[in-house]
Amino acid sequence: MNKKTNAVSQILTLLQKEFRLEWRQRIALNSILLYLAATIFVCYLSFPLQKLPPLVWNALFWIILIFASINAIAKSFVQESEGRYMYFYTLFKPEVLIIAKMIYNTFLMLLISFLGITGYIFVMGSPIQDWNLFLLIVLLGSIGFATSLTLISSISAQTQNSSMLMAILSFPVILPLVLLLIDASKNAIDGLAWSVSKDEIMLLVGMDLVLAALAYILFPFLWRS
Repeated sequence: MNKKTNAVSQILTLLQKEFRLEWRQRIALNSILLYLAATIFVCYLSFPLQKLPPLVWNALFWIILIFASINAIAKSFVQESEGRYMYFYTLFKPEVLIIAKMIYNTFLMLLISFLGITGYIFVMGSPIQDWNLFLLIVLLGSIGFATSLTLISSISAQTQNSSMLMAILSFPVILPLVLLLIDASKNAIDGLAWSVSKDEIMLLVGMDLVLAALAYILFPFLWRS
């Protein structure tokens, strides 16, 4: 019980550090918000609202979220200095650190997703017929993006060209997740019954769990290197 309590306390400490660091360095978050605003405005200028099919609306939405998530989570490990890593090495177990990073990036992705949905619908309109299903899919997608890209960020941080490697490694990993998200969200847009999307939802939950487990298992090996 003491070990579990200590681990939870360490995770909360790391989360507090992440939120404080993000608040002090608001330039990174502001750049993501600027990216969302710019891409949504470009979509508004490029596609007439009356002729925008739901399939195109859905694809554009996930394209915006994909690039926003990569840009947001890429800095997760890059912003940490080598000296700070050495200090963390003496204080925390790698499993505690990766769990805290994944939880923080999940909160960050949920914020980006909420702002992205709000701005996108405000500008482009909404063809969504089943909001509950759509929001559930966005939640599962945000968790999947956060867990997978956190691990990739830790890998790319070991190299000099971290931004380039982040982009190269992320797409093969998140591509199956994106395909599932597009299919499931299309069902929500069409207003189909939840039973139609049951397989996609179960697969999304399974992928989120597998990605989180892989990050938890593999990160200690990166940490030691």
